[in-house]
Amino acid sequence: MQSVVMYSTRVCPYCVMAEKLLQKKGVTQLEKILIDADPAQREIMMTRTGRRTVPQIYIGDHHVGGYDDLAALDRAGKLDELLAGAV
Repeated sequence: MQSVVMYSTRVCPYCVMAEKLLQKKGVTQLEKILIDADPAQREIMMTRTGRRTVPQIYIGDHHVGGYDDLAALDRAGKLDELLAGAV
């Protein structure tokens, strides 16, 4: 299973939904980077992703995007492949 990193905040409902979807898919280790706890991480996230909103999710080296992007991958049947490293 690929490593998963999620830029998040402590009060983001979309982050909670993304985490639940990833857990449902079998992800047991999720690295959460809380950008509200460390403002320097917000700058890193914005530079790395070009986006300002959370969540921002990486599966391996692949930038998925936010929750809507993650859910769309799942509906298209591609999330399992990405998590398995088959993409």
